[in-house]
Amino acid sequence: MQETTKQPSKWKRLLYSDLMLGLSDARQIAYIGVMTALSIAVNMFEFKFADTQFSFTVFASILTGIILGPVFGFVAVFLGDAVGFFVNSGAFVYMPWVGLSVAAMALIAGLCMKLPLHFAGSCYVKLAVICVLSLLVCSVGINTTGFYFYYRSVGFTSKALAYIDEHFGGVNMYWTYALARLVFMGQLMNNAANFVLLFAAVPLLKAIKPLKLDIK
Repeated sequence: MQETTKQPSKWKRLLYSDLMLGLSDARQIAYIGVMTALSIAVNMFEFKFADTQFSFTVFASILTGIILGPVFGFVAVFLGDAVGFFVNSGAFVYMPWVGLSVAAMALIAGLCMKLPLHFAGSCYVKLAVICVLSLLVCSVGINTTGFYFYYRSVGFTSKALAYIDEHFGGVNMYWTYALARLVFMGQLMNNAANFVLLFAAVPLLKAIKPLKLDIK
């Protein structure tokens, strides 16, 4: 009698990447550890200039979600952000919504890579969807909102107030702050640079056969 291989359930195929589905528990932990280390590394090498910061966190977070899938990607990025912060805090206060926002990028990336698109060039469509959702849901919806309410409670920095006063007449409403932070404080440019890097790097990962990425 021929032995049949048990197929993973639908929810596992949705929440785990093809790579992680085919690995033993020990190797899954190893991959999570590697991607967590990547998240720690990019958090340690952020460049901060007052209210403006540049890093490769967006790129690393989305890449982690693509490789590990939404569940393991979320865990790896959230842990990596927390550990990376405490290793290189720069005397700043830990802000959990920052870790939540980048972890959510991994979650979105892992889910979007499961979209049933298999035509030539569908990889770029999935990446475009990931970038748009990451910007709107994570960078604006979670991260910027978190900073807005934080600064409302402790007081906006003088640089932020100067931007708002110069360009918006001193109106400290949410969308005013969000626009100022994204455009004038460089966050939109930071995201754009990470997205460009993502579009250049992800298609090349198809050549790495052990990753089992369904990229066309």
